Amino acid sequence: MAGYPPGLVLGRQVTLGTLQLGAADGAGVAWTVASDGLDGWSGPETRGQYSNREADHGSWAGPTYLGERAITVAGTITAPDLATLDAAVEQLLAAASLTDTVLTVAETIPKQVTVRRSGKPLVRYETDRVARYSLLLTAADPRRYATVLQQQSTGLPVSTGGLTLPITLPLVIAAGSSAGSITLTNAGSIASRPVFTVVGPVPGFNLLVQYPTGEVRQLAYSDTLGAGDVLVIDTDAHTALLNGTVSRRRYVSGRWPEIPPRQTVTVSWNSPGSDPAALLTATARSAWM
Repeated sequence: MAGYPPGLVLGRQVTLGTLQLGAADGAGVAWTVASDGLDGWSGPETRGQYSNREADHGSWAGPTYLGERAITVAGTITAPDLATLDAAVEQLLAAASLTDTVLTVAETIPKQVTVRRSGKPLVRYETDRVARYSLLLTAADPRRYATVLQQQSTGLPVSTGGLTLPITLPLVIAAGSSAGSITLTNAGSIASRPVFTVVGPVPGFNLLVQYPTGEVRQLAYSDTLGAGDVLVIDTDAHTALLNGTVSRRRYVSGRWPEIPPRQTVTVSWNSPGSDPAALLTATARSAWM
């Protein structure tokens, strides 16, 4: 029997790694996601602490946090023949990896999470052409992120203006600075945490994140970066990694910044030095619960 036309859309679009669900592939296999086959996508469990009030009604509520996000993806595989169906099932099992894999769901604003297989894959052959599947996946980070990555770069501030000799009276002095700041926006419903990459040379620096409320959070790095050195500061993992291998966390101080939901922040930096080769790059994604 002939397969489905490649690229035919068959309902909700979900991508697991490189496997496209909700469409027909080049082998004529139809991958569908059931109408109720994306359990857990709408929200993770929460975890909180409550302490009973002594000699009184109710409890004292402690902080509440999101737990990991458990997602069940279920649907149907329809193939032209048994051999093609067997190959499709193996493709499905390989996509449900034991290592980090990106799961993307097509919505008005497409979103993604990073998942791993966390349960036994269930596959049931209905016929020699049709099989039903169910995958249990878990995202350790429960946030659903925009698929579009914001990325902006800037050098260190450079003084401009000032005096040029000889001068002619009357004299107007105009001085200021250029570069040194960028903006990042979180269009989501939960705070997002940016990643900062700094390329040397720079003899230490300060990162300043200014919020619409006027609050400023400062993150300082006190060690020297040589020419070509690359320092990556992950504000979610609270890490500072030099050249991909060496931890420099001990040189970082201050408050780890984040981007509140539905807000835009301004990121600036400064340093005792001002080498034109120094570069700050900030990346972030909007995040949803």
